[in-house]
Amino acid sequence: MDQAILECRDLTKTFSGFHAVNGVSLKVRRGTIHALIGPNGAGKTTLFNLLTKFLVPTAGQILFNDQDITAMAPADVARLGLVRSFQISAVFPHLSVLQNVRLALQRARGNSFDFFRSRKVLNVFDARAMELLADVGLTEYANEAAVSLSYGRKRALELATTLALEPEMMLLDEPTAGMGHEEIDRIVELVRRAGKGRTVLMVEHNLSVVSSLCDRITVLTRGQVLTEGDYAAVSSNAEVQQAYLGTSHG
Repeated sequence: MDQAILECRDLTKTFSGFHAVNGVSLKVRRGTIHALIGPNGAGKTTLFNLLTKFLVPTAGQILFNDQDITAMAPADVARLGLVRSFQISAVFPHLSVLQNVRLALQRARGNSFDFFRSRKVLNVFDARAMELLADVGLTEYANEAAVSLSYGRKRALELATTLALEPEMMLLDEPTAGMGHEEIDRIVELVRRAGKGRTVLMVEHNLSVVSSLCDRITVLTRGQVLTEGDYAAVSSNAEVQQAYLGTSHG
């Protein structure tokens, strides 16, 4: 449990002299759900983009399973088992729900052109795809176009396509953003179930989600780590209350 699966050391990203991320060191322990929180402009998204290789760091190092991935391309990192889910739902809107998951399964197995193959071959993917849809509560929507799903169900579909890639670690960018209470509860439960047997790092604004879901929390402000710990420790920190909530409770 104490072993770090993902680690960054003195990670820095500078834009035209501005330090969006400034010397951040972070360890995500294997088998945990870990949150990045902080006020707007704290550097959460920049750090997340650095860790998922969508930005190149100005300085510092990133390790995944003790392998230096600092200079790796995003696709190569994904093949190692580090897979990112986006804040804006990234599904194919005019394909069916089942087809979206099936494409992810085909990609995971390196068969990019399986759609040219026989129906018998594709049925193998269909069976696993339906299992994944059942896991995220979308069985009854299998044959519907993804575009017709509610926002919350699109996020559930995205989670299913992410799980189809069989990641060792998932990075989730604000998985409950823009949702109502009922959809939030559904996604929280899905993330909790998806996190069993793997590691999750998530950027999240909703503190009730963080408190109920996350084992460990890192708080960023002004591009630096303010504090880290479980929810009880973080939420009682006066500096966190000032920086994140804009108020001091005591």
